[in-house]
Amino acid sequence: MDTIASLFSFITWPVSWVIVQFHKLYGAVFGPDTGWAWGLSIVSLVVLIRIALIPLFVKQIKATRNMQALQPKMKAIQERYKSDKQRQSEEMMKLYKETGTNPLSSCLPILAQSPFFFALYHVLSNIASGKEIGVLNQDLVNSAREAHIFGAPIASKFMDSPEAVAALGASLTDVRIVTAVMIILMSASQFFTQRQLMMKNVDLTVKTPYMQQQKMLMYIFPVIFAVMGINFPVGVLVYWLTTNVWTMGQQMYVINQNPTPGSKAQDSYLQRLLKSATHHGEIRSRRHRAVVKAIVAKGSDRNENERRFIGALAKAGFAAQADGTIVKSDTIAAETEGTASKRQQPKRQSKARRQASGTQAKGDEAAGETAEESAGEAAQDTATKPSLEKKPETPAKGGAQGGRSRANSGGSRQRKGQQRPKHPSSKK
Repeated sequence: MDTIASLFSFITWPVSWVIVQFHKLYGAVFGPDTGWAWGLSIVSLVVLIRIALIPLFVKQIKATRNMQALQPKMKAIQERYKSDKQRQSEEMMKLYKETGTNPLSSCLPILAQSPFFFALYHVLSNIASGKEIGVLNQDLVNSAREAHIFGAPIASKFMDSPEAVAALGASLTDVRIVTAVMIILMSASQFFTQRQLMMKNVDLTVKTPYMQQQKMLMYIFPVIFAVMGINFPVGVLVYWLTTNVWTMGQQMYVINQNPTPGSKAQDSYLQRLLKSATHHGEIRSRRHRAVVKAIVAKGSDRNENERRFIGALAKAGFAAQADGTIVKSDTIAAETEGTASKRQQPKRQSKARRQASGTQAKGDEAAGETAEESAGEAAQDTATKPSLEKKPETPAKGGAQGGRSRANSGGSRQRKGQQRPKHPSSKK
């Protein structure tokens, strides 16, 4: 670690200068040799660095979101050019160029923060050795060596020997307890930050290898920090714990205010927006109007959360406009209720009710047939009333023969069916 830190020795001067300036401020309040003065100086250094890295953090969020959206297309390219790795790489680069996505953007904050981290490690290592470093003269180095945070010197480590800890004016038990608590908090904050990203700000409807990779990192990163933390000085643990807490809070704000489409965070965000819009009858914030405008512009490409939001607005009697505003519309609410009533499924009836309704239907059908027969007989009687003029009877040709033929045919129909075989001894 010392070898790596020495590579960034060129930045130790500005890091030490910033720490000294903050130490002057906090030293006037808490005392120059206290752990609060030196500890808060390190915390302020983290805050200053993270504020400067906010633009990179925004790029990281956008890059992560673009990578999530590109995962299906990337998977299709990999399957299509499975046997041609060169063509696969060319198509990937073409996809990145067309969408304006840089895969390394998600690592920019960590890469940009690494020099300051190693520079601080180099400064604290020299403080532990009693050597001047950067702007820190011998008096400031001695003051920092005597500063304790909850009983542990800021330059002490978990793996230090009892002699090294005693030279710094502390006990090994205090150092082990303080460093162990800080390592646990550092790993827990890293785990919670990654879990917050995976559980709330990821579209779970799209299953991609990227999600599995992020899930693995959620468990691997805390273990790495725990293993490395035993070799970090207390001041570096303060630095890293502070930056993890900052990242967690910053990410929580971004997830609540600008969630990934299709994620649980977007559903919660749209529910809050719906409640505010229906309560005030308008979209007040310009940022919220931009969100509604984007949802309206998607049309049929809206995800499930956005469709529920538009449907809930219509049910409340509001219509989202193309400019992101909403207008009151009773017609839309009536149409929504009518559509919902049409789509409502009939209740499932029990077996007894179905049989009763079937019997009633048969009874109604029989009654209808009886009524039709009665009406038909009445019409036939009316049509066959004898007139006043007597017409001569004309015998029908072949009447008797027709009767006999009908009788024979009737008899033959009656004889149809399975007949018993005759006994061999019976006479024909």
